[in-house]
Amino acid sequence: MSMSLSEQAYRQLRAMIVRIELAPGQVIKEDELQARLGIGRTPIREALQRLVRDQFVTVIPRRGMFVSNIDVSELSMLYETRAMLEPYATRLACTRGKPEQWDAMDTCLRRGERAGAPAAELIEVDRECHEIVWAAAANRFLNDTLDMLYAQSDRLWHIYLADVADMGEAVAEHRVILEALRDGDADRAAALAEAHVRLFDGQIRTAVLQRLGPPFHES
Repeated sequence: MSMSLSEQAYRQLRAMIVRIELAPGQVIKEDELQARLGIGRTPIREALQRLVRDQFVTVIPRRGMFVSNIDVSELSMLYETRAMLEPYATRLACTRGKPEQWDAMDTCLRRGERAGAPAAELIEVDRECHEIVWAAAANRFLNDTLDMLYAQSDRLWHIYLADVADMGEAVAEHRVILEALRDGDADRAAALAEAHVRLFDGQIRTAVLQRLGPPFHES
């Protein structure tokens, strides 16, 4: 099935926000986005409306649209939500997943396990592994929610950890999760998924504290 122009615009714009090509607080100008993406006004507007709903874009009356700032005080809410939903999705995936999905995850992980793989590629491997698990869970409402939450986490990674994080550990964690999924061990797979999210949460918190220092307080 071909992707609509609105969906194309949404995915491209969200990726630009996540990768900080559109920085927090930056003014959004529709005409510039049309020229940059080669997509017309209506699909761009539909994509921006969706990005507003997903909290990547903020509308300020009489001033315009802006890339949403990241409120570090909400980090705990972001990760407590992911820490609940990711294990649940992993449990469903353990029951509903198919061997070909685990084969696809294995192929993805092999890309990340090769020597010298750059951090930017490893974060893509991490994202693809999560997407495979969400797809295996076969619950589109859960999938959509986790996709949005992961994108916010990915954005934090690009701001705070892109230059310093060791993503090799995350890839190794996915390898162990895959083994549990193949074995049909839902309890172990879910526990590993939760630990994976909490480790990433800890890395982000440490990086934010180092960058911002005290007025940022952990809850």
